[in-house]
Amino acid sequence: VIKKECQKPTLSYEQRLSEVKPNSITSILTLRYDPGIKPNLPKKTWSDFKPSIQKPSIEFVEKSIKATIKEQLNFSSVKKICLALSGGVDSALVLTLIKKTMPDIQVDAISVKFANSIDETVRASKIAAELEADHHIIHVENYLSELPKAISIIKLPFWDLHWYHVVKKSQSLSKYLASGDGGDELFGGYTFRYKKFLSLIDAKSTPLEKTKAYLSCHERDQVPDQEKLFGKKSNFSWESIYKTLIDYFDNTLSPIEQVFLADYNGKLLYNFNPINTKILNHFGVKPISPLLSKNMISHALGIPFQDKYDRTKDVGKSYLWQILSKYHIDKLIPNEKLGFNVNTLNLWKSFGQSLCQEYLIDSEITKDGWINKDWIDKYIHKTDLSVRYVNKFLGLLAFEIWYRLFITRSMSANTSLN
Repeated sequence: VIKKECQKPTLSYEQRLSEVKPNSITSILTLRYDPGIKPNLPKKTWSDFKPSIQKPSIEFVEKSIKATIKEQLNFSSVKKICLALSGGVDSALVLTLIKKTMPDIQVDAISVKFANSIDETVRASKIAAELEADHHIIHVENYLSELPKAISIIKLPFWDLHWYHVVKKSQSLSKYLASGDGGDELFGGYTFRYKKFLSLIDAKSTPLEKTKAYLSCHERDQVPDQEKLFGKKSNFSWESIYKTLIDYFDNTLSPIEQVFLADYNGKLLYNFNPINTKILNHFGVKPISPLLSKNMISHALGIPFQDKYDRTKDVGKSYLWQILSKYHIDKLIPNEKLGFNVNTLNLWKSFGQSLCQEYLIDSEITKDGWINKDWIDKYIHKTDLSVRYVNKFLGLLAFEIWYRLFITRSMSANTSLN
């Protein structure tokens, strides 16, 4: 969001303010990522997603994951690692293959239990027990309490930072943390979005129409009156947002492959991976991400989409499911995608609304013209907001905290939001 390091003491407030990039603000608050930052993973073009594998091999995927595990973990010296265990396909698969590759290694599986949310730790506990991993459950009552600290680490205005809690726990147990990051983007895990997207388009749909359909499949990232949210200084326009995405839908790929392309070059590249990496670096923890190895990315992109997503059954990640089935772990995992999941409506009722009222009614981001105060005043006292508006307020809260940390410097990273 800042063009260069603006935290230097020599910079005045006016200089720090002049470095804020409007395009970054509007992208983060509309797409939930900033395509202007430098990604750690390679950006891919539509030609990289053209099917190139004649006979897809499940055995190759399994061997590649095992090889990466061996490569990233020194076989002779590493005796103990942590693993982020959500209870879904990706993390269960990585845990399974770690135990099959290094049966004597101690694995501390870490799950998060959010207050007033679906409890996924019950399922995670069964998986951990089946694979003989020690299971640690982090109980998070107020998901937002350590937001200033987390934002001070990533230096970006994001609020959905469950990874902060996972890594914070992990660093007390091991300097290695394994995860199933990348499984959804590389192997077709967002089935609920694929189904909706395909229902909104047809063979005659233009690239712009497909771009708009794609955005409607990420409706929790925006609100219906999104353009009224921003102040004049942000210079928001839907045309700019469309320009970010339209090339992903203006090529000869099939529609579902175009979605894969947009997903890979979206939150994975510019949100999940860079944020997770910054948190890991802060706590001195080394990532073990076998699904995001260079070889795995190249191989997965060339797999025909029919071998990733079964539209008839509305099931994705068939390769990963088959590997889990081989080891009889599939029976412990439901078909629906959850991951680490906080119920934002309940979070809003318990902590979110009062915190947003405290920080946003008289906010720095409205005073300086980035966000429209009238929009905030219109909704912030309502008790029946939809999840889309709740998510947007939490995004604005993160922006305000980031702004106070790095621009006005009126907040400490150690501030607790309770």
